Amino acid sequence: MILRGLGYGLAVFAGLIAVLWAVFATPDIPVATLKAKYANAASQFVELSPGSTIHVRDEGPRDGFPVVLLHGSNSSLHTWEPWVQRLNAKGYRVITLDLPAHGLTGATREALYTNAAYVGIVEKLVDRLGLQRFAIGGNSMGGGVSWRYAALHPDRIAGLILVDSVGKPPPKDAKPPIGFRMARTPVVRDVLTSVTPRALIERSFKQSIANQAIATPTVIDRYWELLLYPGNRRATLQRFSQYQGQEKAAAMLPTLTMPTLIIWGREDHFIPLSVGVWLNQTIPGSRIAILDGIGHIPMEEAPDRSLTPVLELLGKVQAPPASAARTPPANAAPTR
Repeated sequence: MILRGLGYGLAVFAGLIAVLWAVFATPDIPVATLKAKYANAASQFVELSPGSTIHVRDEGPRDGFPVVLLHGSNSSLHTWEPWVQRLNAKGYRVITLDLPAHGLTGATREALYTNAAYVGIVEKLVDRLGLQRFAIGGNSMGGGVSWRYAALHPDRIAGLILVDSVGKPPPKDAKPPIGFRMARTPVVRDVLTSVTPRALIERSFKQSIANQAIATPTVIDRYWELLLYPGNRRATLQRFSQYQGQEKAAAMLPTLTMPTLIIWGREDHFIPLSVGVWLNQTIPGSRIAILDGIGHIPMEEAPDRSLTPVLELLGKVQAPPASAARTPPANAAPTR
């Protein structure tokens, strides 16, 4: 009887999952549709290895000082557009990319989505572009990739920019984030590859920011629709299941010697300010800029305020060429 009851229970559970999937399943959006909407004239699709083609934008004067910017988890290179416009206008060359499992890059043949694998992507890309010395920066997960790259290649990094970055290892008794645990649960994992309500993405985005004015339908659509790029959801769950924590890598932080700027939104409830303070104490000679009223994504929430200390850093490590254009684009507010 117990086995029979268990069998009935499993059948009911399976039936419930099937109903939920039928009602809430969200299909992938065709690649051509997403490229038409989210690629632009600057978009390049660079094959770094067989089966691994990366969406890259390389914008601004070619003689400008290069700045490489890496997005956070479940984001895309579009998160940097406010900074890119302003940096280009001041003569800087800016390289952004969609890391594997994100944006218009999607899944890769290797199916490796760890921070170490992402560092490898950056290594291949900057070599392909011929960058010898540049500044690198990242937000959240992208910050973790940035400081790892900087620690491995200090001779190439003129300046490091960490925006609400990962870095501080959690307490030893802390459980992995719920997303990582769900990615390791077979039935739940399979549902998550096909059930992605827009409302869930909207709620998550709004919880990440303090400046709610930027949570427009267009921005929410961008985050949601790019997650529906074919293969991105499954690759995201693979990325969560491959997560290895920060414990070993964090030992690299005290070895960083390049000028380092840490930018943090005081209202960041995803990665709290205490992590930024810890990074500032751990990285020798670093400087922290705290932005009041801003959450986890300062470059979108407050592009001018967040970029001001970045321009100060870049001005010290490498001035832009005098020949570069100085007129800002029509849709870029002046830097204060």
